[in-house]
Amino acid sequence: MAGQLNPQLLLAVPLAPLAGSAIAGLLGTKFFGNLVGRKVSHTSTILGVLIAFVISCMTLSAVLDGATYNETLYQWMNVGGMKLEVGFMVDSLTAMMMCVVTFVSLMVHIYTIGYMAEDDGYNRFFSYISLFTFSMLMLVMSNNFLQLFFGWEAVGLVSYLLIGFWYTKPTAIYANMKAFLVNRVGDFGFILGIGLLVAYAGSMNYVEVFAKREELAKLLLPHTNWMLITVACICLFIGAMGKSAQFPLHVWLPDSMEGPTPISALIHAATMVTAGIFMVTRMSPLFELSDTALSFILVIGSITALFMGFLGIIQNDIKRVVAYSTLSQLGYMTVALGASAYSAAVFHLMTHAFFKALLFLAAGSVIIGMHHDQDIRNMGGLRKYMPITWITSLIGSLALIGTPFFSGFYSKDSIIEAVMTSHLPGAEFAKFSVLAGVFVTAFYSFRMYFLVFHGKENFGHASSHAHADEEHDDHDAHHHGLAPGQKPHESPMVVWLPLVLLAIPSVLIGFFAIEPMLFGAFFDKVIFVSEAHHAMEELKHEFQSPVAMAVHAFMSLPFWLAVSGVVSSYFLYLVKPSIPAAIKEKAGFIYTILDNKYYMDRFNEIFFAGGARLLGGGLWNIGDKGLIDGLVVNGSAKLVGWTSRMIRQLQTGYIYHYAFVMIIGVMAFLAYTVFFPFAK
Repeated sequence: MAGQLNPQLLLAVPLAPLAGSAIAGLLGTKFFGNLVGRKVSHTSTILGVLIAFVISCMTLSAVLDGATYNETLYQWMNVGGMKLEVGFMVDSLTAMMMCVVTFVSLMVHIYTIGYMAEDDGYNRFFSYISLFTFSMLMLVMSNNFLQLFFGWEAVGLVSYLLIGFWYTKPTAIYANMKAFLVNRVGDFGFILGIGLLVAYAGSMNYVEVFAKREELAKLLLPHTNWMLITVACICLFIGAMGKSAQFPLHVWLPDSMEGPTPISALIHAATMVTAGIFMVTRMSPLFELSDTALSFILVIGSITALFMGFLGIIQNDIKRVVAYSTLSQLGYMTVALGASAYSAAVFHLMTHAFFKALLFLAAGSVIIGMHHDQDIRNMGGLRKYMPITWITSLIGSLALIGTPFFSGFYSKDSIIEAVMTSHLPGAEFAKFSVLAGVFVTAFYSFRMYFLVFHGKENFGHASSHAHADEEHDDHDAHHHGLAPGQKPHESPMVVWLPLVLLAIPSVLIGFFAIEPMLFGAFFDKVIFVSEAHHAMEELKHEFQSPVAMAVHAFMSLPFWLAVSGVVSSYFLYLVKPSIPAAIKEKAGFIYTILDNKYYMDRFNEIFFAGGARLLGGGLWNIGDKGLIDGLVVNGSAKLVGWTSRMIRQLQTGYIYHYAFVMIIGVMAFLAYTVFFPFAK
C-alpha cells in the first residue's frame, strides 16, 4: 500500500522498549523497592522489543510497497527561526535498520535470561539493554540532526553503563571510562560537522540541508582555502570513527569485552558500532560532494580492516578474537563508504549483524559450558560436548570469512569488487587491504574455531593458562574453569535457541537480499551517488544472479585466500602446533608489537592522559593553587588583615590623638587649596 505510514505505530517502535526498560529499571530495582521480580522484568522488556520488531517488519513490508514517512512529531522550540524538533524519516534504509536492530536485540534479550540467571543485577541489565535498543531506534529513525545527536549520545551513555555493568570490577570501570572518553573525542568532531551544516544551511532537517547541497559545495570555510563541505564531512566522519571504532579511535572496543557477553553482541553486531556506517550512508548526498572526504574515509577504513585483523591472530580470549574481527569488518564497511558503494556497506552491515551476533552469543555459550573460562588454550574438543554451539559457531565462522552461498560472502565480495573499481587517492592501498584481510580473517577465525571445538581436550588440568580476562571476577564465588574430571556441557535452550535463529539469516539473508538491495530499487531516492563514482554501476553490469555469483567465486582470488587461511590455521594449530610457538620465539618482536596493540594504548596514556595530567597539574599548581587560592583568596585575606592591623594602630582611644589627627587634616586641606588653587 503506497502512501504514508501510521505515525502512532511508528512511535510505538522506540517507545515499547523504553516502557519495558522503565518497568525493569524502576520497579525491578532497589530504586523503588524491588516491586517486581525477575520474571516481570524480562517479560516486559522482551515484550517491548518484540512489539518493536513486529511493527518494524510491518513497516518494512509497507515501505517495499511504496509507503514513506517524513514528518515532525513534536516541535520542542523555535530559536531565531531554527526549529528544534522530534520527527521520523522512514524509508527503506530506516526500515531495514529497524528490523535488524530489533531482531538482534530480541535474540539478545532472550539469551540474557539464561546467561545472566545467576547475576544479582539481572533486572538492571534488562533495563539497560532495552534502553539501548530505544536509543538506537531513535537514532536510525530521526529526520533531523538534533534527534540524530540525541540518539548518538544516548547509545554512548548506555554503552558506558553496560560496559561497566560489573562496577566493582576495576577493569570494567577502566573499560567503560575509556569507551566514554574516546567517544567524546569523536563526538567533538561530530558536533562541529553538524554545527557547520546547520550554520550555513540554516536548518537541522535532513531534507532541507540536502536541498542546499549545491550551494554548500561552492562555499569555503571562512579565512581558509578549504571547501566547507569537505571540512563538514570529515568532521562528521570523525564522529563515525569514534562510534564505529575506526583507527585511531578504535582502542575502546576490545576493552569493552569487560561487560557481559550479551552486550558484546548488542553493541558490536547491530547497534552502536554500526551507527557511524548508517550515518555516513544517510549523509551520502553530502559526502558525494567531496572526493577528499571519501579518500580520507577509504584510507582510514583500509588501515582498520587490515591492521586490526592482525591483532586477532594473537588473541587467546575467545571474546577478544571476535571483537577484533568486528573491528576488521567495520573497516570493510568503511572502505565501501569511501568507494561510494554505500549500498554494499549497508548490506554488509545487515549480514554482519546476524553472523557477528551469532559468534558473540556462541562465545558466551562456550564460556557457560567452560564454567566462565574464556582462554581458548584451555579448550579443545568441545564439538562432542556442545553440538548446537559447535554447528552454529561453524556457520557463523563460514559466513564471516565469506564462504560462497553464505550471507557474508555476498556482502563482503561486493565490497571487494566495488573497491577494485575505485580510482580515488588511497585506492591501491585499499585494494591490497581488503584482499589481504580475507586471508587474515579466515586465519584467525578458524584458529579460534579449531582450538575451541577440535583437537586435544585441554580443559580440567591444573596447568591450564591463567584466566586473566574472566568475566565474573569479584562477582561471585564460583570456580573459574573446569576442575579435573569435569566436562563441558551444552547450554540451556534459552541460550542456544537464539543461536539457531541467528544462524538462519547468517546463511540465507545474503542470497535473497543482494539483488534488491544492491542492484534493484530498494535504495532508490535514499542513497545518492554521483555519476563520477560508478562502482555500483559496474557491479550491476556484471551481476547475473546470486547462484552465478557464488559459483564464479570458486575461481576467484578472495575464495582461495580464504581457503588458504583456513588450511594454514588447521595445519599450524592442529597438525603442527609446535610451529606457532617457534615463530613466536623467532619473531618475538613482532608478537610484542601485536600483543601491545601497536602501542596505541601506551601512546594515549603518555601523550593524552600524561599530557592531561601535566596540563592539569600545571593549572592546579599555578592557576588554582597559586593564583586563585594564593593570590585571590588568601592574598585578599592577607591584604584585609594587613590593612586592619594598620588602621588599628590609629584607634588608640585617646581624645587628644583624634584631635591632633583632625588638626593635621585641616592643615593639609588648607595647604592643598593654597598651593593648588586651580582645584577650586
